[in-house]
Amino acid sequence: MLVTRRRTKWALPGGMLKRGEHLPDAALRELKEETRLSGKSAKFLFEHRGRQKQHHVFFCDVPKNAKPRASNEIDRCRWVHLSEIARLATSSPTKLIVKALNGNRGKR
Repeated sequence: MLVTRRRTKWALPGGMLKRGEHLPDAALRELKEETRLSGKSAKFLFEHRGRQKQHHVFFCDVPKNAKPRASNEIDRCRWVHLSEIARLATSSPTKLIVKALNGNRGKR
């Protein structure tokens, strides 16, 4: 799983949908903008409604040995195992999304 860090919290790559943009295209664009990774495809997994935002969670297919590089939008990015995320300082939505992902493992 790929995580990015802004200030003091780790999060999943993401951002706002542009007018007229399709969700899978937005997922791939945000991935590239934040981590410089070019995804081959984006598969919708589920939706998470937070208190203030609606999150559309995607699985993005990237080359196996792809190395993320932080852009000017984030401080750092790196690959982590799904089980590692619980030990990172993350936002509440990220914690809930990862918990849901753990419950859906193997269902891709």
